[in-house]
Amino acid sequence: MSSEPKKSHYQNRLNDLSNHDWLLFQKSWFVHNPPRRKKGVLAHPAKFPETLVREFVEFFTKEGQWVLDPMVGTGSTCLACLQCGRNSVGVDLMEKYLRIAQEWVDSYRVDHPTEVEARLIAADSRELSKLDLPEFDYCITSPPYWDMLKMRGFETQKKRRESDELDLNYSDDERDVGNLEDYNRFLEELVAIYREVHEVLKPRGYLTVIVKNVKKAGKHYPLAWDLGRRLGEFFALKDEKIWLQDNQKLAPYGMGNAWVSNTMHHYCLQFRKE
Repeated sequence: MSSEPKKSHYQNRLNDLSNHDWLLFQKSWFVHNPPRRKKGVLAHPAKFPETLVREFVEFFTKEGQWVLDPMVGTGSTCLACLQCGRNSVGVDLMEKYLRIAQEWVDSYRVDHPTEVEARLIAADSRELSKLDLPEFDYCITSPPYWDMLKMRGFETQKKRRESDELDLNYSDDERDVGNLEDYNRFLEELVAIYREVHEVLKPRGYLTVIVKNVKKAGKHYPLAWDLGRRLGEFFALKDEKIWLQDNQKLAPYGMGNAWVSNTMHHYCLQFRKE
């Protein structure tokens, strides 16, 4: 009887990463301080860093697969996908931001000719299943953090008010979930969007939602936890990664009176369509 060890038939079915890079990504927290935003995308009040998106896209897909962002804004996801050879579709209500996204996509193609697709579609993501879309291998998105951009004291709003070129909120469109004042209705509308994502995602495809809990008028709203619970009704919630930003200035919220944290982390919630 042979005593030789059996050969391993290990096959990476999820991505193109080495074992070393796979293991590094499995760490439950990471520090990512986005590079300085480029002129043009500054107009968007909550830019999603493509450097972060690319790390997730490269873990959850193989080259040539399809990625969706149903709230694409100025196109970070599509640009990240172009950079790593993934086809993508970005959907957004705001044509203004989609025009900026198209400019960045076109500019990238000039210096990096590629057959990889990057489609940008002006539409309501609550109707994704009605659009002529491919079946997606992966979805990554960051929803509005409720209507927090309308709060006068919200983070960088003061600086943005001093400029005529920077938007203070996403839009004035009544369909924009970031304009809803009622938290429960806002949550329900987000859930409706992710039900549509479920419809266009392949079986065993992953969804990453990057979000954080919010504070409003002295009350804490567990948006990340509520989304984890509600989306877990039709997706399988797998785990979370914590995105830390350690280059932000500290503010003396509640000093000498009450505990109010400086929130410098986001939850990257991982779901799978079973």
